[in-house]
Amino acid sequence: MASPFQKSTSISILVATAFFMENLDGTVIATALPQMGKTFHVSPVDLNIGMTAYMLMLAVFIPISGWVADRIGARSVFVSAIAIFTMSSVLCGLSNGLMAFTAARIIQGIGGAMMVPVGRLVVLRTTEKHNLMEAIAYITWPALVAPVVGPPVGGYITTYFSWHWIFYLNVPLGIVGLVLSILWIPNLREDKVTPFDWIGFVLSSTACVTFMYGMELVGRESATWGPATAFLIVGCVLGVLAVLHFRRTATPLLSLALLKIKTFAITVEGGSIFRIAISVSPFLLPLMFQVGFGLNAFQSGMLMLGLFAGNLSMKPATTWVLRRFGFRSVLITNGVLTAGWMLGCALLFSHTPRTVILAVLFVNGLCRSMQFTCLSTLAFADIPKPDLSSATSFFSMITQMSMGMGVAVGAILLRVAGLLDGNAHGNPTTKEFHIAFVMVAALTLLATIDCFTLDRNAGAAISQPRLAPEETSAST
Repeated sequence: MASPFQKSTSISILVATAFFMENLDGTVIATALPQMGKTFHVSPVDLNIGMTAYMLMLAVFIPISGWVADRIGARSVFVSAIAIFTMSSVLCGLSNGLMAFTAARIIQGIGGAMMVPVGRLVVLRTTEKHNLMEAIAYITWPALVAPVVGPPVGGYITTYFSWHWIFYLNVPLGIVGLVLSILWIPNLREDKVTPFDWIGFVLSSTACVTFMYGMELVGRESATWGPATAFLIVGCVLGVLAVLHFRRTATPLLSLALLKIKTFAITVEGGSIFRIAISVSPFLLPLMFQVGFGLNAFQSGMLMLGLFAGNLSMKPATTWVLRRFGFRSVLITNGVLTAGWMLGCALLFSHTPRTVILAVLFVNGLCRSMQFTCLSTLAFADIPKPDLSSATSFFSMITQMSMGMGVAVGAILLRVAGLLDGNAHGNPTTKEFHIAFVMVAALTLLATIDCFTLDRNAGAAISQPRLAPEETSAST
């Protein structure tokens, strides 16, 4: 019979695989857009709606997933989400027009939205606190790895096979995931389920959609400021109304009371800025390599593997580092290091030796992986078990929003760099990419400021489980 640790590890790996499938589909079609455009007889730029619709559905439907899991059971929701995601992948591959493809991507986004927070909730509820760091390390790597490997994988499949196989490959993974989920995942649910907050859902989801679309418009060279500003203002107003509603209602969709927990609040506030900053890299780097350095898509993708290798290489060391130095010290020190290596990307040129570029990206990957895992683990360190469902939905929504905004922020930074360089309408130059990376480094440094307010023993219950009770006794 498997031990509780082995069982929780198996569940974590299963959930991580589902997360990887969901995250990969958000970026893998980027390099396939030209071929897909020919198939659908539309401009490749028009196919951006397929990517946008997918990301928006993730942001919109994540908040509802925790409530549904509490009501009908985590396994039921997780299995249904994998089934929806797999079937919609087939529909994406069978699409013969832009409308059909967009509709299939919307369905796929709904499946992905239900899969992510519920999968995280299952891991949190089946893992003991002293094993939580190892479990979180498994389920956070897909969010770091998928955006990096997505473009080269999509480019390879599109070049040597067909863009349809990008989606068909989800089918065997989905079938295996369905079988293992039924066998391994308990159908956890809450005995007492609060009424669903429909007003909060409508306000928050509409705010997400309008604000994210407004951000996308700002980054477009052809967009006018009028519509973009209008969407951003409407998104902000609806967001304020949603916050006011959540504060007043007895059973809010997103419990703002969770922000009173310091460890959770920091991962939402400063953590969101950090996630936006690191999500810019997989967007800016391939563009800089191709547009700025003149490399082809395959050469660019191979260089990006340096970032990917750094992400994976840090995973075995994360738990030891956190237990040795603690969350506060690691987040502050590593946050500064991450900003420094982001700045290092601004020192790369077309004549820079490839080994140097790979080394810079590798260390960058090490740092961003450590920071991302620290924040994802610390978020749930002090959350009471009855609030795990609400906290998971809250954190997943904020994470998806901030990661999804990375591309839009990257486009905006490039546009600002063009204005500063006097090149508002031409293709970005290497100098403009360098200016953008300087701003990304500043953003990363800004995200670290929050960490100075953490207590020295923050997260000790999971980083030093044997010392945590003594610390509690000492403080009382």
